[in-house]
Amino acid sequence: MSYLLRIVPAAIFAAGVAGSASAETLKVAPEQPLQAVLDRAQNGDVIELAPGEYKGAIRIDHRVVLAGRPGAVLAGAGAGNVVTVNSPDVTIRGVTIRGSGHDLEAMDSGIFLEKTAERAVVENNRLEGNLFGIYVHGAAGSRVERNIVEGVRGGRLNEAGNGVSLWNAPDVTIAGNTFRYGRDGIFTISSRKDRFINNRFEQVRFAVHYMYTNDSEVSGNISIGNHVGYAIMYSNRLVIRGNISDRDRDYGLLFNYANYSELEGNRVTGGPLDNIATSRDEGPDDERGMVPEATPAQSLRSGPEKCVFIYNTNHNRIRNNWFEGCGIGVHFTAGSEGNEITGNAFVGNRNQVKYVGTRDLDWSKNGRGNYWSDNPAFDLNGDGIADTAYRPNDLVDRVLWTAPAAKVLINSPAVQVLRWAQAQFPALYPGGVVDTHPLIAPPPKPSSSRSLK
Repeated sequence: MSYLLRIVPAAIFAAGVAGSASAETLKVAPEQPLQAVLDRAQNGDVIELAPGEYKGAIRIDHRVVLAGRPGAVLAGAGAGNVVTVNSPDVTIRGVTIRGSGHDLEAMDSGIFLEKTAERAVVENNRLEGNLFGIYVHGAAGSRVERNIVEGVRGGRLNEAGNGVSLWNAPDVTIAGNTFRYGRDGIFTISSRKDRFINNRFEQVRFAVHYMYTNDSEVSGNISIGNHVGYAIMYSNRLVIRGNISDRDRDYGLLFNYANYSELEGNRVTGGPLDNIATSRDEGPDDERGMVPEATPAQSLRSGPEKCVFIYNTNHNRIRNNWFEGCGIGVHFTAGSEGNEITGNAFVGNRNQVKYVGTRDLDWSKNGRGNYWSDNPAFDLNGDGIADTAYRPNDLVDRVLWTAPAAKVLINSPAVQVLRWAQAQFPALYPGGVVDTHPLIAPPPKPSSSRSLK
C-alpha cells in the first residue's frame, strides 16, 4: 500500500469536472520528501504526517492543512526557517517543530508567516529551541492558539529571539499558548487591532512587549517569575484587563508613553523568588537599558522592585487593580497627565507610591479613591470611605529619593519631629499624590481561571 494516498471523491470523476476539485488527504510517511508532497498539493488539501521525523526546511505555497499525528516532528537543519508560509488560509497543527537557524537579522523562525500568509492558523503545535518560535511578518488575520513555545535556553539574552514576534499584522489573535525561555514571550511592533489573551509566560525577559501597537487587547494572561510582566510602550487605546503578574522580578506592569487605555482588574503580587529558576547568563540587551541583571540579594528578595511603573503616560483609566508585596506599589513620574486612578488596592508594599513631581494629584473620582493597607483611618459614618485623606508620601520621602544616604537618619528625633509637624500642619506637605476618599476595605482580589502552578 502506498504511503501517499489521494482520496478523490468518485463523484468528481463521474461528473467529468476539470480544474477545481474537492479537498484531498495526502498521507505522508517520514521517508517521503515532504516538500515534494507540498509542491504537488492543491488548494484545500490536507497533508497528514504519520509519526516520525521529517526534514525541514519547507515552504507552503498552497492553501493547505499540515496536520501531524502524535509523534510527528519537523526538524530543520539549523539554518533559516523550518517552515515558511506564503499562501493565505494555511493551517499548521499537531506538529513538533525544531531546528531553526540562529540569525537574528534573517529572523530565523520555527514558523515564519509572510505578509501573503493572511488568516493563517497555527494551533496545538510544540516549538522547541528555535530562535523565534513564530514570526507573524505582516500576515493579517492570523491565529496562534494553544501552542507550547520554548525558545533557546541559556546563552546571551540579546542573541535570543521571541516566542511570537508580530510586525505590522492587524487583527491577529494569540491565545491559550504557553511560552518559556528566549527573550520576550510576545513582542509586537507597528501593528493594530490585535488580541493577546489567556497565555502563560515563564522564564522570559518581558512576558508581553508592546511597541507602537494601537487599538488592541491584552487580557487574561499570566506572567510568572519573569523580568517584567507587561511592558506597554508607545501604544494607544489598549484594553489591559484581568492579567496576572506573579513574582516578576523588576516590574509587574510598565507603561511608557501609553495613552487613552483601560487598565482594569489586573493583579501584581510579590513573593519569594528563590524558587523560580533563572534562565539568564546575562541581562537584556543594552538597547533600552531598562532591566539590569539580578544580584544574589535581589534574587532572594520578596516581590518585584515596582508593581507598576508609569512614565509619560496620559489619559488612562486605571481601575480595580491589585498591587501587593512590591518594593514600590506604583512609581509615577515624567509628567503623566489626566489619568483616573480609582478602586485599586495597594497592599503590603514597602512604599505605596513614589511620585516624582511637585503638583498635587488627587487619586479619587466621584467620591471613591483606592485602598491603602497602611492607612490607619476611621470610617465613623460607615459609608466605606475613610474620614480623612491619605497621603502616601511626605517631605522625608522626597529627601530619601534625592539623597538615599539620608536613610541613616530615618529614625532620628529630627525626622520624627518633622513628620509630626507635617501631620499637624498639612501646609508643610510637598506636592504629591493625595487620595481624598480612600477606601476603608479592599475591593475583591482579581483572580484567574488559569492555574498559577
